[in-house]
Amino acid sequence: MKKAPFFAAAAVLLSLAACENKPEEVSGTAPDPQAEALKNAPKVELPPSIEASVSMRCKDNSVVFADFYQGAKMVLIKETKDGPGTLLKAPEAGQPFVADGGYKVTGTSKNATIEVPGKGSRACHG
Repeated sequence: MKKAPFFAAAAVLLSLAACENKPEEVSGTAPDPQAEALKNAPKVELPPSIEASVSMRCKDNSVVFADFYQGAKMVLIKETKDGPGTLLKAPEAGQPFVADGGYKVTGTSKNATIEVPGKGSRACHG
């Protein structure tokens, strides 16, 4: 029976001790260590989206697959639908698309002249 008053006294002392202390604040938002670097970083230009994805029949009866990108500065050409492609770029919209090795595309997704190394120049339409 002497144990009951001891536990009661201990409970009262613990509750009084808890009243005097401020509760610990826990925050889920820590400061970002790269916040300053990100704030001063230059703007990033996203890659353009595909404007037209076409299969083009050429005058020599071959087929070329082309993805023309928005902004008229890039085109991806492929000799087979699932094959590897070659990305050609134009310095300005309206100028021919070129890539190293002798690749050149002049025109649009509807009518284009396509030059591929080893295959010469072909007039194609989409």
